[in-house]
Amino acid sequence: MAVVYFDASRLFLRGGRSSPTGIDRVVFAYARWLRARPDVRLTPVWSRMGYLSRLPLKRFDAILERVAERPGAAAGEGVWPALVAALQHPGEHSTCLRPKREAALVAREARGYAAAGLSALASPAELRLEPGALFVNVNHYGLEHPGLLNRLATAGVRPAVLIHDLIPVKFPEYCSPGAAPRHERRIEASLRYADPLIANSAATAHELAEFADARGLPPRRCTVAPLGLEPAFADAAPLEAAPYFVCVGTIEPRKNLSLLLSLWRRLADRLGPETPRLVLIGRRGWENEAVVDQLERSPAVLKYVHEVSNLGDAQVARLIRGAAALLSPSFAEGYNLPVIEALSLSTPVIASDIAVHRELAAGAQLIDPLDGPAWLEALLAAGARRPP
Repeated sequence: MAVVYFDASRLFLRGGRSSPTGIDRVVFAYARWLRARPDVRLTPVWSRMGYLSRLPLKRFDAILERVAERPGAAAGEGVWPALVAALQHPGEHSTCLRPKREAALVAREARGYAAAGLSALASPAELRLEPGALFVNVNHYGLEHPGLLNRLATAGVRPAVLIHDLIPVKFPEYCSPGAAPRHERRIEASLRYADPLIANSAATAHELAEFADARGLPPRRCTVAPLGLEPAFADAAPLEAAPYFVCVGTIEPRKNLSLLLSLWRRLADRLGPETPRLVLIGRRGWENEAVVDQLERSPAVLKYVHEVSNLGDAQVARLIRGAAALLSPSFAEGYNLPVIEALSLSTPVIASDIAVHRELAAGAQLIDPLDGPAWLEALLAAGARRPP
């Protein structure tokens, strides 16, 4: 039976979040898969300052259960029915939906972080490692401490690391301050010690090779393992509504949402009441003041652009399936799961012409992320088509 140490740091520290990011969803999927395997003796761990501590299986299972149940709360809180009503009867809604940062939600997330912090302080000393075991990290957490993977390899534990992207290194302007050097340490440690080293796309593997070459590191074999789809995206019934578009992802600078919101102002000028709605699905991220100003103050955006979060997979799948197109004008991506999900549902995709989209999004309409006129024409053409 294989012995696996699974790094659950991201689930442990962020499991109380109301709207998981793409990496959160990947970590949850791997955790659920490993927990269900009868041929694996699983030891969940979490990382602090480059050292691993055991996470009791009972607590790990409770986290998985909480994450699995969380999306169901959205319908009860009124987000889903309100959005469906607004899309099916757009003429009756003069102002589009915006997420509510209710005190109860903020308090719940704060309690989650506080509980994780207190638990961290009370946790035992570093895990006693078993030679021949496999350490699986698919969340980047802890890898910025160079000694972690070195100690594991020295103890006879094989580190298996999944790299999602090199965005903080290649595009530091899109990330929080300090993210670039932290991520550089993660990538360098992974290139030195990970066995196997895994990338989510050939584009990410190519960037890893470029990084190694630029720093004089020996070339490493990298396995490309594309991300899978949740069952909800295999076959979803479309949401029957007036023409609308969907964009999925955290609201952050690299997503290029300023372009979309500017285009919706143009569409409103040209089409007036016939302007299709845009649904932004995702929580607000960092350094997004310009986008938030447009979302909260632009008359056209307030009237024609919905912003929602905390939807379940089945709800997102229905939204994507019924959309005139899924839009992804990002400047940079490591994978872009929503694009793959849309294509699996036969929903048209209009996306930026970047390496990972050229690799993974065969059949999508790819446009330079700075070519506003081309994006406008694509939106006008797609809006005239109703999905089957």
